[in-house]
Amino acid sequence: MIREARISDVVEIQKMLRDFAAEGTLLPRSLSELYTTLRDLVVFEDQAGQVAGCCGLHIIWSDLAEIRSLAVLKSCQRRGIGRKLVEACIAEAKSLGISKLFALTYEVDFFEHLGFKQVDKNMFPQKVWADCVHCPKFPNCDESALLLDIA
Repeated sequence: MIREARISDVVEIQKMLRDFAAEGTLLPRSLSELYTTLRDLVVFEDQAGQVAGCCGLHIIWSDLAEIRSLAVLKSCQRRGIGRKLVEACIAEAKSLGISKLFALTYEVDFFEHLGFKQVDKNMFPQKVWADCVHCPKFPNCDESALLLDIA
């Protein structure tokens, strides 16, 4: 089941993100950041009530939002959960009137299967100055930028 994240999910979400961050495949998020951006997040809750995946829709500008912090527990991967999480964020972006979504990722094929196209990272100056300057990899980002036009 895909649902909006709750306060009670934050510690689980952070642990999931931290595990992927330790592998270098995702940026870590602090508890403080997760609490303050809680409304950005949706989660996949399995039948046992465990959070098995998460994804964020973070608004950057009037026409642009980012898909970020997409993670699915390794034991639950390859079941379409990631796709469902991203589709939920796409639907929300459409309902908000946002025309473009982007993702910075190592999972290029996954996002291309959802209709995203690779683009130059430099086309997102708002993102670079708002978030990227705080990244430990800045200015040597090795993620790929992908864009989806949903207008």
